[in-house]
Amino acid sequence: MATVWIPSQMQNLSGGIEQVTVDGSTVREVIANLDAIHSGFRERLCHEDRLKPTIAVVIDGEISSLGLRQKVSPQSEVNFLPAMSGG
Repeated sequence: MATVWIPSQMQNLSGGIEQVTVDGSTVREVIANLDAIHSGFRERLCHEDRLKPTIAVVIDGEISSLGLRQKVSPQSEVNFLPAMSGG
């Protein structure tokens, strides 16, 4: 199972837990399974069928450009971070 690190601003959804292990071979499946365990994650992370533009997903230290389609291995570490912007 992949390890999902929960950002501090979303830990209210996980009861204060900062990491959980979740099944899933894609980011989409990881979010669905995370939401099944701790309701509210899908709504916080996704809009319709995409990651919200304010969320970046990092898999094993690499920012994903594939969003929900990004592959996840059972040994992966997954982080959902507020996307940075600026000028």
